[in-house]
Amino acid sequence: MAAYEFTVDVKTQYMEEQSEPAQEFYVFAYHITIKNTGQVAAQLISRHWVITDAANHVEEVRGLGVLGLQPLLQPGEVYEYTSGTQLATPQGSMFGEYFCVAEDGEQFEVKIPEFVLSLPRTLH
Repeated sequence: MAAYEFTVDVKTQYMEEQSEPAQEFYVFAYHITIKNTGQVAAQLISRHWVITDAANHVEEVRGLGVLGLQPLLQPGEVYEYTSGTQLATPQGSMFGEYFCVAEDGEQFEVKIPEFVLSLPRTLH
């Protein structure tokens, strides 16, 4: 087991009631589960997202914490939150990283693998 390690799980959802497809406005929620799988307590300090729509329009978002918080996770502890983004196309993707500092002062990054934002498939 690594001393400094968080694992990240992502679930996405298309928010039909908040979207306006006729205006090219599609809203997606993403639910993030972060678990400290390392051996040292660490705090999530900031985030960086790269959001790409189906037209290859890229937006980068940087900021402190998540939802205005900078959670401190003990080994084995889990933190969950839900946020969202909007796209001008019905599909897109996101990836990014969290920047963290362990209680012993060690700094590390947590890569968030790319995940897809997409309208649910419909049967005809």
